[in-house]
Amino acid sequence: MKEVEDPIMILKRLTPSQILVIGFALTILTGTLLLSLPISTESGKSLPFIDALFTSTSAVCVTGLVVVDTATTFSTFGEVVILLLIQIGGLGFMTFGTFFAILVGKKIGFRERLILKEAFNQLNVSGVVRLVLMVLAITLIIEGLGFTFLAIRFVPEWSWGKGLWYALFHSVSAFNNAGFDLFGDMEKFSSLIRYVGDPMVNLTISSLIILGGIGFVVILELAQFCMTKRLSLHSKLVLTMTAFLIFAGTILILGTEWSNPATLGKLSFGDKLLASYFQSVTTRTAGYNTLNIGDMYPAMLFFIILLMFVGASPSSTGGGVKTTTLATILLAVWGMIRGRDNVVAYRRRIPYNQVYKALTVTVAALVLVITITMLLTITEHTDILTSMFETVSAFGTVGLTMGLTPSLSTAGKILIIFTMFAGRLGPMTIAVAIARSLHHQQEPLIRFPEENPLIG
Repeated sequence: MKEVEDPIMILKRLTPSQILVIGFALTILTGTLLLSLPISTESGKSLPFIDALFTSTSAVCVTGLVVVDTATTFSTFGEVVILLLIQIGGLGFMTFGTFFAILVGKKIGFRERLILKEAFNQLNVSGVVRLVLMVLAITLIIEGLGFTFLAIRFVPEWSWGKGLWYALFHSVSAFNNAGFDLFGDMEKFSSLIRYVGDPMVNLTISSLIILGGIGFVVILELAQFCMTKRLSLHSKLVLTMTAFLIFAGTILILGTEWSNPATLGKLSFGDKLLASYFQSVTTRTAGYNTLNIGDMYPAMLFFIILLMFVGASPSSTGGGVKTTTLATILLAVWGMIRGRDNVVAYRRRIPYNQVYKALTVTVAALVLVITITMLLTITEHTDILTSMFETVSAFGTVGLTMGLTPSLSTAGKILIIFTMFAGRLGPMTIAVAIARSLHHQQEPLIRFPEENPLIG
């Protein structure tokens, strides 16, 4: 009779990437079971398993796509579960595990540090525990500030209890780039459309999204900038690309949708500018909207797809292929056009293995997006633009929809669930695995002859 292997020994053989995948899957399963309970719904009836799984995956993967309206479907208990799933998903289950281990005096071993390195997309294990503690402190401070500003706006409108709950929920959801909202009581799946011209709500939510999207490493460097007077190449690339994408998105949305009566057409100039800026910020990974996305012109919808595909930055709460990936590829292309052998930015040379990693992440993401898009056109009998929009929104953990997600078939829901999960973990896991193999595996003893194929 074959002896049953000790589960602890099995865990010890797992790589950090495998542990992260299993950890996120178990978190999603736990959330699914909780959201399936009758106490989690307003009606007191159990939510269908597939809908609970979809909602839990969307929350843990900080996406924001929903097949049932959050406010009208879930009770306060269910909303609290979703909020906890968003916070755990945004910061990572290992972050909270490390924090509780420190509280009880448990030493963080080397293996746990390896998993943290993988989770935060770091190059080495040095300082990862300190990074975790700083991440928790940063999160508490930023979400606390967001809660305060939103409470100033929501309490007078919704009373103390409801206003404070709305402020807390949306502060956590925005900083974690989740995009879940509780305004479906007024109109289902309406997001923040009622606040399209409200500066307090727009600027607070967008600031939370930007801070959550640039990554904790960049926030730490910015906080220390007054003392160090320097920023790493990573931070410079993140800040440059973030500013460029926000500016370009604002201008293009403003110009393209200016006369569209269903979006910007009926707004004043100030509200048009504010709405364009907000949509440019949230489009890359957060999923809130103050404009009716489905009513935008096709050209704008395609541009939004591109922004969603790029997403946020590494070590952040957002998804996508990441801003630094795009920056590295663009710099490599620019260097090739100029006939340069090296990829250079801000007087720093980017190693070739980082360029290969950026290309691998992008190609892997494109293969996933194209495959799921084609399958959705078959299962949902819809056009290619709508299918691609929902797919990229799921992959980039964005949460915007043209209206397809609430009406998905069971097969469509499974496809989007897989895409959200892969989008939250896939590119990061692939990139770290490649970096590790490049750094730790020996070069082959045999080098094959070199030959140039024809390119282009």
